[in-house]
Amino acid sequence: MTETLFIRLGSQAHDIIHWLVVTESSSDVQEIIASGELKGAEQLSELTEKAEHRQVKVLVPGCDILLKSLNVPAKSSKAMRLAVPYMLEDIFAEDVDKLFFSYADLANDAQDNNCFTAIVAHQQMQQWLLWLEHAKLHTNYILPDVLAMPFTPDGWSAITLGDTTQEQVIVRQGLWQGFTLDANVWQLQWPNFSTEQAEGADDSELLNSVNIEAYSYLAQSNQLTIKSMPEELPLALMAKNYHSKLNRFNLLQGQYKVKEDRSYAGQQWLWVAGIALFALLLNLGHKSVQLWQLNAEQEKVQESIIASYKKTFPKTKRVRVSTIKSQLNRELALLGGTGDKQGFLAMLAKVQPAFAKVPALKPDTLKFDGKRQELRIQATAKDYQAFEQFSIALAAANLTVKQGSQSNQGEQVTGSFSITNKGTRNGAKKGSAKRRSNKEAS
Repeated sequence: MTETLFIRLGSQAHDIIHWLVVTESSSDVQEIIASGELKGAEQLSELTEKAEHRQVKVLVPGCDILLKSLNVPAKSSKAMRLAVPYMLEDIFAEDVDKLFFSYADLANDAQDNNCFTAIVAHQQMQQWLLWLEHAKLHTNYILPDVLAMPFTPDGWSAITLGDTTQEQVIVRQGLWQGFTLDANVWQLQWPNFSTEQAEGADDSELLNSVNIEAYSYLAQSNQLTIKSMPEELPLALMAKNYHSKLNRFNLLQGQYKVKEDRSYAGQQWLWVAGIALFALLLNLGHKSVQLWQLNAEQEKVQESIIASYKKTFPKTKRVRVSTIKSQLNRELALLGGTGDKQGFLAMLAKVQPAFAKVPALKPDTLKFDGKRQELRIQATAKDYQAFEQFSIALAAANLTVKQGSQSNQGEQVTGSFSITNKGTRNGAKKGSAKRRSNKEAS
């Protein structure tokens, strides 16, 4: 169920404005919530609060709007609408440029008319919209009051609106015909009604009576046949017929067409989406700062790795972190290979426990002969005993040790060691002998 605020504006700012709030359901059952009157357009702001979370539909007096149905010889609706103002300009006292022409999409009537237009002065239209704007009332629909009256195929429908000071009679005469006039003029128009009904007929066939379904009291006349219908509030009756299948029309078109307002629920979802987007952007900003910090730290680590590599291998000109592992493996290979049982690293692993047992012995230089698989150490100690202990520790590690000359230099003793794995030298000698024998045999 939805709630709708109906407002019927006046022609002038001082005219009484009628309003009604109803609930509308899918079964076309309406329930009146509230209704009332305002003394003029200046009081429209009193309806601003009532319009919150409700649809607003507006009615305007039929006396300010001319309804015309025409047969326009045009192939397209665009050409038809361009031609209509100039087809009717002779009936207007003012320039057609000062008039607004709106159009309805209706089926052809009994006279095969194909164009239905409602004509109102731009000044009047702008005045209505200005009143609503000042009162902060937003609507997507404006309809002439006569077209909100019930359609009666065999007659007219009518109702009176207002009190004795500003009472008006609203009449619908057909699918696209009707009028709104002051109640005191109503009786003066009776002779014209019968004349309109008899237009085109012989004098003997004059129709002296008009059938009217009246939803409120109407003065009687010999020219009128009035059928009393159940009395209703004028705006309640118009609310029922506001969007009937016969009233597919809206004055807000062309230059006055408004964009569809977002619903209250839609606005709330926009707020939620906005907050979610803000949170997402905040999180992305935080992650971006973290990523920047990590990148900065990574750059520092890479610079440190490159600096350490260049310090170890000063002859290297170009170092890249992406290839530093392969470069390091190549340098190690040049030192004598990287196997598990042979090579510089494997030899160091075996020698390291001996250094741990004899901490008094300090190595000065380390050289590795990859061809002979021999490690040469130049070392310094406080006495000769440290050299003996170191040799014993190496022998215990299954290494062959050849101790070089030792000399006393002041308070320090310097000496050298040639270290190989047991069997390495014999293997090397056998290999060389085999190569010599092969040469002699050849």
